[in-house]
Amino acid sequence: MASNPTFVRILVIDDDDSVRFLLRQTLARAGHDVSEARNGNEAHQVFKEKPTQLVITDVLMPEKDGIEAIREFRENNPEVKIIAISGGGRIDPKMCLMMAKHVGADRVLSKPFEAEALLSMVRELFPPASGTA
Repeated sequence: MASNPTFVRILVIDDDDSVRFLLRQTLARAGHDVSEARNGNEAHQVFKEKPTQLVITDVLMPEKDGIEAIREFRENNPEVKIIAISGGGRIDPKMCLMMAKHVGADRVLSKPFEAEALLSMVRELFPPASGTA
């Protein structure tokens, strides 16, 4: 029997409905449990109700941006893994991702990206448990 990948509870934070939808579909098809939030404020409320092991957050968002959200997750839930994603906008995406890494993101990914690149990062952060002793 083939080994299943590690099941991960994931919170996706992005103000773009279509991006959240695509990320949810990609991650759910890979066997993960996915919650969603539109910004950092909403994300912390969703996390309180349903804690996750991984947060995937856009950097540039209205209300509370990804940098602020990452800082709060690092302060209050240091065990949570974080992947920051950004396509830039008013700020260069490399600068956004560098800031995200500086405040505590475990991995960063520039938009647009291939689904496999994201899934590969999830596997790096949550490697399957070894079946041998």
